[in-house]
Amino acid sequence: MDSLRIRILTDGKNLGNGILKVDGFINHQVDPTLMNECGRELARRFGRAGATKVLTAEISGIAPAFCTALALGVPIVYARKQKPITMPDQIFLTLAPSHTKGREVELIVSPEYLGRDERVLIVDDFLASGQTILGLARLAKAAGATIVGIGAVIEKTFEGGREVLKPLGVPIEALALITDMSEGKIVLAE
Repeated sequence: MDSLRIRILTDGKNLGNGILKVDGFINHQVDPTLMNECGRELARRFGRAGATKVLTAEISGIAPAFCTALALGVPIVYARKQKPITMPDQIFLTLAPSHTKGREVELIVSPEYLGRDERVLIVDDFLASGQTILGLARLAKAAGATIVGIGAVIEKTFEGGREVLKPLGVPIEALALITDMSEGKIVLAE
């Protein structure tokens, strides 16, 4: 996706320690045209997977997951990081380390919205260490759902997340692959 690659190279910032700042167009301020394009592309890549739900993590995964779900014509469910009082007592909960927060975060889904007969496509803004997506996979499995694929807007290949997720045995797609962020660079795969 050329438009995504251009935005990463022109507006993305390498903050060091593997942190890529793209919050001006992906996950704080969102470029809706770009996210719509990303969602349509992920939906195209996973169109034959038969997803009945798209699952993501609050908050930065919501924009790309929403656009993907819209293109697929299925609901989006996002794992919350705090349990609201409106959620039932019985929940699906797991912990996942957050690279940008520097601590573990809770991921919580209500069984009202994720169940046994679901075919789940997991979508997130980043695939880095794979730990957040692995946490989402644990939630889907706890619900008895079938995971049909994993999609990410940006993958930092040097963090090894794809290898962590391979045992899930599902297709993994990323729209932009960053291969190096050493010495202040942002290097994208061709």
